[in-house]
Order: sequence, then structure tokens, then C-alpha cells
Amino acid sequence: MFQAGDLLVYGGTGVCRVVEVTVKAASGPMPGGLYYCLHPLYQTGTIYAPAENPRVFIRPVICAEDALRLIDGIPAMRVQPFRTHSMQELREHYRAACARHTCESLLQLALSIHAKKREAVRNRRRLGQVDERYLKQSEALLFGELAVALGVEPAEVPGFITARVGSLDAQLDRMAAG
Repeated sequence: MFQAGDLLVYGGTGVCRVVEVTVKAASGPMPGGLYYCLHPLYQTGTIYAPAENPRVFIRPVICAEDALRLIDGIPAMRVQPFRTHSMQELREHYRAACARHTCESLLQLALSIHAKKREAVRNRRRLGQVDERYLKQSEALLFGELAVALGVEPAEVPGFITARVGSLDAQLDRMAAG
């Protein structure tokens, strides 16, 4: 159970701070019981989430050591762009990767879409809207959580990664060659 002040990952919202844990009386569409009052760190609004809700994923934010281990593992990662002629299949593949709610799956997704984007640029094409949307979503969720774990701002995460393991382009070149 989370306590007031805890940071957690809440579904597709990303990192949230628990403002309070409260008991709500049964009224309207929301049943009574224990609720977390959550404030997303990188979005506006307040979320009241049932403490026992199997439909929405909740987990603690990763620690700094796990964040550094993930970043240090980038050079050993093997990712390939996902290709299909079906937009529905592409969306489902990306949605499933995001729904795993792990930094590793978000990182692999972002790297695979970046690889796809580099190919598109080389061929003087643009990345598709679905790819762009999921690249933005995966990076926002990943960078938000890594920022909290590492004590930096989300906008600083790409530079932090580059300083630690090298540029994204160099990593993608190595992955393509290997």
C-alpha cells in the first residue's frame, strides 16, 4: 500500500505523487472504499484511484540504481523496428509495449521507433503518425520516470543518457551493424 508522499507509476498517466490515502463513501458511479488521491507530476489534474483496482496498473517508481542499470544496458540491447502493412496491428504492437508498464519495454519501443525514423529520414520520408504518437508517448513515460529516479528534469534525460553511454545515433548504428 502506498502512503502520502510516495511516487508511483499510474497506468498511462506516468509518475504521480500520492497526496493522500482516503476512504470515500459509496456515492455516484464510484464505489466506496480506500482511494489514492494522485497528482501527476507532468500533467495537470487530480486522480482519485481505488487502492484495489486491478484494471489500472500501479507500481512504485524505479530506484536510481535500476535507472542507471537500464541506461548502462543500452549498448547491449538489440532492437528492430516493427514493420507491418496494417495500422491496426502496428497500434496494437505499440500499445502492448506501453501496457507492460516497464522502463525496459518503453526504452526498447522508443529505440525501435527511432531506428525506424532514421531509416525514413535516410529515404527522405516522414515517420507515420502512429509511430510519432507512440514515440512521443513512450519517451514521455520513460523520461518522466527516469527523471524522478535520477533527480533530474525529464528534458535532461536524453543528455544524461548520451553522457553515460553515448549518442542515440551511435547506439542505433551499432545495433544496425550487430
